[in-house]
Amino acid sequence: MRGDHERSKLVAAALVVMVATMIGGQVSSLAADAYTKEIETYRHDREARLRGESGWLSLIGLFWLTDGVQRMGSDPRADIVLPASSAPASAGTLTVKDGRVTIALLPGATATVDGKPITAARELRADNPGPPDVVMIGSVSLQVIKRAGHLGIRLKDGNSPARRAFTGLRFFPIRPSYRVAARFVAHEHPVAITVPSATGPAQTLQSPGAAVFRLDGHEYRLDAILEEPTDTELFFIFRDQTSAHETYGAGRFLYTPLPRDGQVIVDFNKAFSPPCAFTPYATCPLPPPQNRLPIKIEAGELAPSIHGGAAP
Repeated sequence: MRGDHERSKLVAAALVVMVATMIGGQVSSLAADAYTKEIETYRHDREARLRGESGWLSLIGLFWLTDGVQRMGSDPRADIVLPASSAPASAGTLTVKDGRVTIALLPGATATVDGKPITAARELRADNPGPPDVVMIGSVSLQVIKRAGHLGIRLKDGNSPARRAFTGLRFFPIRPSYRVAARFVAHEHPVAITVPSATGPAQTLQSPGAAVFRLDGHEYRLDAILEEPTDTELFFIFRDQTSAHETYGAGRFLYTPLPRDGQVIVDFNKAFSPPCAFTPYATCPLPPPQNRLPIKIEAGELAPSIHGGAAP
């Protein structure tokens, strides 16, 4: 009798373990499905922004300004060349004085700022600190950018050849193992990091600290950047051993939520190509030496097809 009782207890215990295992498997499966959906939604939104009428694919020109008067129009000899479909040969001028940019139109040229016609010379607000004034001339938008004290003009056109020819983004398979909980090591005081740019002057960016994490049993470190004091995300610029092979050669970007309780979640499945992967007119910051990882990060966005690179 006692043996039967013991066997019943063993059977009951086995059933409890089996049910717990089944429930645990279901929870794990649900969590995996939710994570996959999160990354798929992130990728969809990323491509939608890139394809947008004012996304990076619409960028058609970048002109650095000097003090004094610069001519703009569709004349190839102009300082700022606009598409002939949007502007006359001579559309007007941009004048730089004391770090400020003023636009003035010539008779016969039309443009708007915030939907209102430009009827007299007016100053244009730059993107730093922003928000920038956006001038519309036909299908072309024009705005002033400021990088390391230098002023430039960024041109975008919703009808750009790059936007029309874009065939979509490519990605590594989703790999949850590349979502890592990193220890955040704060600097005692924010550290200035000087990084080169794909075009234009080098940029000095503020680093509040570094994310220290482990992959495959080894420890690595990436310096973080806080682009604005009020930002709610950390910005990472990094390069790894997939760069110039599967991924874009200059490196990739990644944003993470701010640290909580000394920890930051670094999800490399959300790593993406910088704007300069899609246009020669972007002022992308490049990875500082300390953010060049000696391993392959086989997660996130692959190089755009225009740059080649084998899919995994």
